Amino acid sequence: MSEQPDPMSMRASDADRERVAQVLHKAMAEGRLTVSELDERLAGLYQAKTFGELVPFTQDLPDVPTPMPMLPAVAPGNQVMPLAGGASTVSVAIMSQTTRRGDWVVPVQYTATAVMGEVKLDLREADFEAGECTITATAIMGAVKIIVPPELTVRIDGFGFMGEFQRGAEGPGAPGSPVLRINGLALMGAVEVRRKARRQLPR
Repeated sequence: MSEQPDPMSMRASDADRERVAQVLHKAMAEGRLTVSELDERLAGLYQAKTFGELVPFTQDLPDVPTPMPMLPAVAPGNQVMPLAGGASTVSVAIMSQTTRRGDWVVPVQYTATAVMGEVKLDLREADFEAGECTITATAIMGAVKIIVPPELTVRIDGFGFMGEFQRGAEGPGAPGSPVLRINGLALMGAVEVRRKARRQLPR
């Protein structure tokens, strides 16, 4: 019989790392981690390659399950519903730049993280998976820039520490428009949200 691989040695995906990042953000909001501790853990988290390397980042936090790979035999109770076509739910820029624009689908939960880099999200031609979607933006000595169309309802609830979390684009949109919530952290960086008219298509 072939030996079963050790789950802790299996490669972690961007989505796996983002699930751990959300746990860390929640721990900071609850006062379990300081801002500097969150910064340090996030910087190391995005360098982790296996599930075993993810464990130390949350092992001292209460009621946190051990990160495990999602195998085909996973129980139905997990209710994981990936987007059609395996679309990504994260944008990560570490000492680099990444851009998402054009025709794409904003999932119910999306994470944008810039560590000494820049993430650009242009939502003017995007569709929304649900009537209310959330983008968690984290800028650590970097920038997350989000462009939204004029008719979108935007609600912003982020925290800036020696950085800036802009709220100028917050406000209601057209009746019946989707609701976009933007939260997260700007640590010695910036999260910029601005409204901009849709591109005019050539006739």
